[in-house]
Amino acid sequence: MQSLHELIAFLESLPEPHILFDRHYRILAANTAYRLAFSPNGEVVGRRCYEVSHRFDRPCDQAGESCPLALSLRSGARERVLHLHHTPKGEEYVNIELTPLPDAHGKLHVFVEKVAALPSARPRSDEAAMLVGRSPAFQRMLARVARAAPAQASVLLLGESGTGKELVARAIHEGSPRASRPLVVVDCSSLPESLFESEVFGHEKGAFTGATHTKIGLVEAAHGGTLFLDEVGDIPMTMQVKLLRLLESGTYRRVGSTELRRTDVRVVSATHRDLEAMMRQGRFREDLYYRLSTFPIHLPPLRERREDIPLLAEALLRRVWPQRRLTLHPQALQRLMVHPFPGNVRELRNVLEHAALWCDGDEILPEHVEEALAAGRRAAPASTAAALAIEPDGPQEPPDEAPLPTARRERERETLRRALQAHHGSRAALAARLGISERTLYRKLKAHGLLDDGPGSPDRQPDRA
Repeated sequence: MQSLHELIAFLESLPEPHILFDRHYRILAANTAYRLAFSPNGEVVGRRCYEVSHRFDRPCDQAGESCPLALSLRSGARERVLHLHHTPKGEEYVNIELTPLPDAHGKLHVFVEKVAALPSARPRSDEAAMLVGRSPAFQRMLARVARAAPAQASVLLLGESGTGKELVARAIHEGSPRASRPLVVVDCSSLPESLFESEVFGHEKGAFTGATHTKIGLVEAAHGGTLFLDEVGDIPMTMQVKLLRLLESGTYRRVGSTELRRTDVRVVSATHRDLEAMMRQGRFREDLYYRLSTFPIHLPPLRERREDIPLLAEALLRRVWPQRRLTLHPQALQRLMVHPFPGNVRELRNVLEHAALWCDGDEILPEHVEEALAAGRRAAPASTAAALAIEPDGPQEPPDEAPLPTARRERERETLRRALQAHHGSRAALAARLGISERTLYRKLKAHGLLDDGPGSPDRQPDRA
């Protein structure tokens, strides 16, 4: 191992934040980049790393995070984890890479830690092109993004519409060595088959009627950078083989040319479709699927990260109405928290924009949110009741409420209680929003002792057909 003096000199030459510390978390050295990032007005040498970066009074693994030092002491190898660090600019997500430096006897006493910020993600943000969240589901997704970004592997983003796949693709690009080169988006769903090849691969002058000049394709425009294929499940079968050739050899031909061209692109693709089912039906090539999905990343729907709704709502209001200081009334926020959001973050933004138009002051009220939700309401999906932790109707409703396990019963009661607080309409409207029948809603309110809090007359049972 190098001498401590040599290590300190080496760390100082690195542009990224680095520290040298011992197995007791005590910082032995920190380069200028680290001091500027985490403690511009104070000394860090001699302090514990978790005190500086997290403001914790105990190690990360004792405070709910994954500690790279603890992992390295167990494995004896380099470890990488995603952390949420405190900086003078506020909280930010960082990718931690810890390298153990064994002594002459193989013992681990000293470690080097590199801190790399994820520029496109924050726990909260008012910037437009930013991933926002701090829920466990969001952090699991972000950890995979941090793993994928610096690599060259093809990434497949999977998730429902409106979950932010283009933002994730941008985060992968900006966290890669290709960040200084272009990110080119191909909207596969909007390109008809007749134009797909020309748009993606380009064409020569005279290649077809109307081709009055040579045109470079999106593949060529992305040279050195990242090609993002959005809704890759919509690529025509005839084009899939040409895309496969590009992925396997980096070569392609313009329409109307025999010249084999070469490009250097990293491919990130996305889809809300079930590609495995499409393969079984013969509508998507199996070989192309495996080339695209070297590293799949699942984007959680909003109903799986409900605790992020307040952060997202705050950020979205700043983005869509930057000239107004809009806030959400607590009951308006609670109403958003129980909505299933089948359209995910895109639907949340739509609701907030609509509600803001009804708001004459600085605070969006529950009735503004109700108006926005009613205007965009569509039939509740079959999974709505399940997403809200409410047992849906069965094929035949039993005369009495069937007993539920205690934990599920408590979740159901809490969900109903929150829905009642946020609802100002009839019991029928509430039942429709929850995806259950009015009779089932009455039974559940009665079983949970919530009838006095419910909409409509508490003593009137719903009409029976």
